[in-house]
Amino acid sequence: MSSVDLKNNIKQAVAFNIQTISSDTTTAGTEIDTTGFESATIIFQAGVVTTGDATLLVQESDTSGGTFTDVADDDLIGLETSTKLDTSNSVTRIGVLNSKPFIKVSVVSANSANLIVSAIAVLGSPLSSPVA
Repeated sequence: MSSVDLKNNIKQAVAFNIQTISSDTTTAGTEIDTTGFESATIIFQAGVVTTGDATLLVQESDTSGGTFTDVADDDLIGLETSTKLDTSNSVTRIGVLNSKPFIKVSVVSANSANLIVSAIAVLGSPLSSPVA
């Protein structure tokens, strides 16, 4: 039974557009402005996985379009290695305790990767609600 309003207390944003990755590479996602929110979770989904696997790399920056650096493992709720997807129609998540306002995820594909993946950022604990 649900008794608390979650919808008006979160904001979703595309962190990594749905796309096919057909090589072993690191593919950058979209930067997310977390200003006004005190929590962030990245939900990572695989559609079709023909071969290989993928994990998330989470980075942060002080400015939009600035230099992004890796978020320290101590600032992640779960390890990036735990986001590994190697099965079709699977989903995982990782929490981010970023100290800078902008975050970005990249997908690191390996092992002769041929897969379709996407990621959504869910921002919560807003400083002001309801969230538009």
